[in-house]
Amino acid sequence: MEQNSVRETVRGLWKNDILPSLSGLVEIPALSPGFDSDWQRSGHLDAAVEHVRAWLAAREIPGASIDVVRLADRSPLLLLDVPATPGAEDRGTVLMYGHLDKQPPVGGWSSGLGPWTPVLREGRLYGRGSADDGYAGYAATAALEAVRAGGGAHARTIVLLETGEESGSPDLPAYLEHLGDRLGRVTFVVCLDSGGNDYERLWLTTSLRGMAQVRVTVRVLDSAQHSGLASGVVPSSFRVLRGLLERIENSETGAILLDELNVEIPANRRAEAAATAEVAPGAVRSAFPLHGGTKPVADEELELLLNNSWRPTLSVIGGAGLPAPDEAGNVLRAETTLALSFRLPPTADAAAALKAVENVLTTDVPYSATVELSGTEHADGWNAPESAPWLAGALEQVSAGVFGEPWRSVGLGGSIPFMGLLGEKYPEAQFLVTGVLGPDSNAHVPDEWLHVEHAQRVTEAVAHILDAHARG
Repeated sequence: MEQNSVRETVRGLWKNDILPSLSGLVEIPALSPGFDSDWQRSGHLDAAVEHVRAWLAAREIPGASIDVVRLADRSPLLLLDVPATPGAEDRGTVLMYGHLDKQPPVGGWSSGLGPWTPVLREGRLYGRGSADDGYAGYAATAALEAVRAGGGAHARTIVLLETGEESGSPDLPAYLEHLGDRLGRVTFVVCLDSGGNDYERLWLTTSLRGMAQVRVTVRVLDSAQHSGLASGVVPSSFRVLRGLLERIENSETGAILLDELNVEIPANRRAEAAATAEVAPGAVRSAFPLHGGTKPVADEELELLLNNSWRPTLSVIGGAGLPAPDEAGNVLRAETTLALSFRLPPTADAAAALKAVENVLTTDVPYSATVELSGTEHADGWNAPESAPWLAGALEQVSAGVFGEPWRSVGLGGSIPFMGLLGEKYPEAQFLVTGVLGPDSNAHVPDEWLHVEHAQRVTEAVAHILDAHARG
C-alpha cells in the first residue's frame, strides 16, 4: 500500500471532514442511559446517532450500507457495513468498535471551555466525547477510505457504534445475539476506545480488568437515637461495616484478601509492564493530580502498573446515611450504606468474585446486625490472545513508518465489557485495542480533549493494519 497516499488521505479527511463533524457531535449532550434515565424522550442519543449517520452517508463508500438498529427499550446502535475489496472476500469480518454515548459534563471546566462547546486550540479539540469516544467512528471510516486510496486491501468491515458503553454496555449482549448472522465470521476486532501512556507511539491494550459492584447497608436500629444515650450500648453501623470491609481489604496496603479476586499474573504481561515502565518512566506516577504531599500506593512504577492492570482493587464510590458535617447532630445513626466497586484481574471469574464478596459481607456479622445487599453487578475482564504473525509484522511496520517509535502495550485498569463479550464469542479472532487517550486527556472529568495529531497517526496506523489483515 502506498504510504504517502494513505497519509495524505487521512490528514485531508481529518482537516476537512472529520473535525467539523466531530465538533458538531461534541455539541450534543448525548449522556449515556445510566446518567439520563429519560434518554428516549430527551432524544440526545438519537441525535448523536443521526449526526454520525448523516456524515457516513455523505462519504459514499462504494457498496457500503448504513443502518440504525433498534431493539425494544434498548439504546440504538449505528452500523456501517463496507464490503471487502477484491481478493479479500475470504478473510472474514473485521469488526471496528466505538461508542457515541458520553459521561456527564461535571463542573469545573477551565475558562473558555465547556462540555458541549467544541474548542480547537493548539492541536487539541476540547469537549465531552471528543476523545472518549466520539472520534472512533470517524477514524474507522477514514482508515477504510485511506486503504482504498492507497491501493490497499481490506476484508469486509463493520463499524459498530453503540450508545451504552459508559453505562456498562448493558444492551450489547442482546445486539450481538441479534446481529450474529450478519456479523458472520469475525476474524479481527479493532477497538478505538483506549489509549496509552504518551502520544509518541502506538499503544496497544492487551488486557482489561473486570468489575464487580455491590451496595451494602448495615442496619442496627429501627430509628436513629441520641448518641450520648445509645453509644456504648448500640453498636455503630459504620464500625460494623468497617469491620466487614477489613475482611476483604487490607486497609494499610489496599491488598484484596479474597482468593476469588486474585490471579497469578502471566509472565508475558509482567514483562510487558516492565517494558512500559522503561519506555515511559514516571508516566503512571504523574498521571493524577495528587494533593499536597500525597504519595502513590507504591514507589516502583512497575508495581503501580501491575496494581492498575492485574491486581484487584476496591473503591468506595458512594455512601448514604451520613449527613453533611454541618447538618450532623449528636445522633447514633440507624444505618450506613456504602457503594463498593471492585476492579478485578482480567482472567478472574467476576461472578465467583462477587459471590465471595457477598458471602463475606453477610456471614457472621458482628452483633448480628442486619446486612442488606443491592445493586449487584459484575462483568469479566479480557486478556488478548498472542498476536498472529501478520499482526506482529504490521505493528513493527507502523511503528517505524508512522510513529518513528516502537509500539508498546499496557494493561488497562478500566473495563470495556464489549471486549470480554467478543473474546468469548470469537475465540479465534485477533484484537487491536488502541486509541487516542493519554494520561492527561481528561476522559470523564473536566477539560476532556483530543490530541488531533495523535488521532491522525492512529488512523493511519489502523489503515496499514487493515491492509495487513486482508493480505494475511
